[in-house]
This record gives sequence, C-alpha cells and structure tokens, in this order.
Amino acid sequence: MTVIDVHTHMLDRAWLELLRHKGAPRYGVADITDDLEGIFREGALFMTPMAGHFDYDLRVRDMDAGGVDMAIVSLTCPNVYWGGEEVSLEAARIVNDSMARGQADHPGRIRYLASLPWEYPARAVDELTRACDNGAIGVMVMANIAGRHLVEDGFAPIWQAIDDRALPVLVHPTEPPGTPEMDMRKYSLTSTVGFMFDTTLAISKMIYSGFLDRYPNLKIIASHAGATLPFLAGRLDRSYEMTLHSREVITSPPSEYLKRIYYDAVTYSQGALELCIAVGGVDKVMYGSDYPHDIGDMAGCLARVDALPADQREAVRCGNAKRIFDL
Repeated sequence: MTVIDVHTHMLDRAWLELLRHKGAPRYGVADITDDLEGIFREGALFMTPMAGHFDYDLRVRDMDAGGVDMAIVSLTCPNVYWGGEEVSLEAARIVNDSMARGQADHPGRIRYLASLPWEYPARAVDELTRACDNGAIGVMVMANIAGRHLVEDGFAPIWQAIDDRALPVLVHPTEPPGTPEMDMRKYSLTSTVGFMFDTTLAISKMIYSGFLDRYPNLKIIASHAGATLPFLAGRLDRSYEMTLHSREVITSPPSEYLKRIYYDAVTYSQGALELCIAVGGVDKVMYGSDYPHDIGDMAGCLARVDALPADQREAVRCGNAKRIFDL
C-alpha cells in the first residue's frame, strides 16, 4: 500500500536569510550551538530548523527508510507573516518556488502546499493563482495570522478564492496570542500545549461562526489529529444544546461539523488516533509525520496507522489523501 504524508515541512535557505534580515522586531535567527541555528520570537527560541528542512535528497532517503512514498510538503511557522507587504510576498514566492523545484526534481515523491501573504488579500489571491499554476495542490495557513483570527471578514477574498478552487487547506498552529502572559515559553509549552490550543480555537471559530457553511468546498485539515477537538466534541455539543450563544449562527451540533473536516494522524498515542477516527470518521484522517521537526515521528506515526484495523488502514495511509488531493 502507498503511504502519503500530508503534514511534513520544508524550509528554504533564502527564506531563512530573509527572515534573519527582515524579521525584526518579532523574529530573529541566531546560533544555538556551533552547528545549529534557531528561529527566535521576541528573544525566545521558537523553532529549530533541521537538516531535513532544506535537503530534498535527504528527505527522500528518509522517506525510503520510513516507508513513505509521497510527501505533500508545506512551510511551517512563522510562515510569511512578517516584514511588511513586499517582504511577505517575497517570502511566499521564495518558498513556493523552492517547493515547486523540489516537486519537479522528485516527480511522484514530492507535492506541495502554497504559503500566502495572508495579511494582504489581493497579493495573497494573486500568489495563490501563481502557485497553483506552478503545481501547488493546496494551501497551508497558520491557525492565527500574526494574532488575527482566520474567520475575520478581511480574509474573505482569500477564502473565497480557495473555495472556488475546492482546495485542501492545512490549518497549522503557531504561537497563540497571549503566550507571554500565560508563561508558555518555558518547558516547550508553546508547542505541546499552545499549539493544540491555537488549532482548537481556530477550528472552533470556523464551526460556530458559520464559516464552514459559507465555504462548503473547502477541505480543512486540522493539524495534529485535530488537536483537542476530538476530546472536546461532547462538551462542544453539550454547550450547543444548553446555551443560546453556542447556536447563534449554526443549526447543527458541532460534532456534525467535525465530521466535515479532515485530520492528519500526527499524534503520539494509539488512543488519540483512534479517538480522532471515531469523531471525524475513517474517511477523514490521513497519515502525517511532522518530519523533520525534532518532535516529528515518521516511523512512529506510521506504526500507529498500521496498527489500526485492516478496514481503516489503507484509507488513512493513502486512500483519503488520494481522494481529497486528487492524486
């Protein structure tokens, strides 16, 4: 059976240098050790690029070793939401062109999701067109855009353009607003707790605001097995049943919307993966690895997928991804 990785990341050296020189005051790049650099946000270590983030040949070798046939690569945080309009657009073009080259150099092994200068809707729509013309098969977006919510009216032109193309969109977390106030920069709490909160809040707002009804062609993918959404599904429904505020806009329980979105299988326990499938449906979950982040686990994520019942395994390994990405 084929294995398709829908949550896996690539960077580009030119993107990193642009961030180094144009990311201030929020972002910076500095040495962590003699041979390792880090991306810092407001002076705190935010993300550690690894060798596999830059080297497609290394990536393909690791995919061969891990039993992965195709990677649908995407940028990760801080994406391109920094530096102002021209810099943000330049950063998006650098990364999208780099991924298009990776796809051309490794046919059948690499596909990619476009990054967009989301804060500048007209530029974002133009870049979406250009990236799709160059082979992008979807979009990746952070769960908040420099602190702004994805459902804001100002982003509507971008969402409409994506909906018109019926593209998959990987919603990936970043540092949530309020991180310093919650003291989450200690003990890696930003990535272990903050990221899960960021995705959960973003998708919950999409549900309760009627966003998913306004854009019915979108294929939203909630990162990291839906973050905490599968665990909270019953609580969301209970609130919908008992409080007027929870049903101001929508007319179906939140759990019905959770069956309309998609999920990757990037989670680190068998029970969490099985709960995600139980809530979202076996036709909505796809293999992911989070490679090459230090927390990524290509082999472990695949082993958990392969431990699923036989009637679920193939759908999660590749069938669902083939269908929604039209591969």
